[in-house]
Amino acid sequence: MTTETPSDPRPSLAALSAPLVERLVADAPMLRLGVERVGGACVIDAGIGHSGGLEAGRRIAELCMGGLGRVALGPVPGPPSWPFGVTVHSAQPVLACLGSQYAGWSLSHGSGKGAFFALGSGPGRALARQEALFDELDYRDTADAAAFIMEATALPPAELVAHIAAACGIAADRLTLVLTPTQSLAGATQVVARVLEVALHKLHALGFPLDRVVDGIGMAPLPPPGGKFLTAMGRTNDAILYGGTVHLHVAGPDGKAEDLAHRLPSSASRDHGRPFAEVFAAAKGDFYAIDPMLFSPARVTVTAIDSGRSFHGGTLAPDLVERSFRDVR
Repeated sequence: MTTETPSDPRPSLAALSAPLVERLVADAPMLRLGVERVGGACVIDAGIGHSGGLEAGRRIAELCMGGLGRVALGPVPGPPSWPFGVTVHSAQPVLACLGSQYAGWSLSHGSGKGAFFALGSGPGRALARQEALFDELDYRDTADAAAFIMEATALPPAELVAHIAAACGIAADRLTLVLTPTQSLAGATQVVARVLEVALHKLHALGFPLDRVVDGIGMAPLPPPGGKFLTAMGRTNDAILYGGTVHLHVAGPDGKAEDLAHRLPSSASRDHGRPFAEVFAAAKGDFYAIDPMLFSPARVTVTAIDSGRSFHGGTLAPDLVERSFRDVR
């Protein structure tokens, strides 16, 4: 279950994440998770019919990073009313964040009222390779088991389970799907734990060479779960857009590191300055009408490791975080 060869020494996301899946299932009662079979696959409910919780969300976030990230809960900078949050670190941030954690695979089945839709993230993406991104990363994983995380509010249909397993080249009973509604405690935690991934995704969109990214760490305040999807989506986004901090260590010229520090923060976007729920409403619910450059941390530090110089960009907006975390839509 490993891709480690002399020509590609990078670790297998599937191999690193397999023990995390096993422990999640074994500890399901303690973590208030549900475990059942759908179409042969193991489906872990972290907020639909079972309550889940913060620890479940923390563990799911580490699974989502393919075992290449560490996620901790504790004090973080932010509004005094919300002193706790998530800190995430990876020694291989490109593979952990873009190769695993990024929700890059669009999964759907059916149409109309009964349709199922979710974005798939997690280490199984490197087996399915349904995204052109993996050609750019030049990474391919091989394994007989796969795990995905979905921000879903319903169980996936058996037909979709079969499709995912086939794309991964595995038997359905070797597939694990973790369902984390954004409104749940576990869902909010694993979304906010994407603060580093959001920075890597925008860095990639800005055209910064991925092979120059050496290390990364990020943190963001943890919002209260939202009763409705729009509230939850707004709060989890604002935790990163206005409360998130990321520190990247990169190789290469100082000028490139300085330029990245200026262009990476969410404040570089035309849509910056309002809670995300308001931005989303103004766009009439159309994500594609929102400036994609908005999706990034509030504050960044970029250290050029060749010279040792660091460059800073953006600033925290605790007033907007406070407003978002108290607003109910």
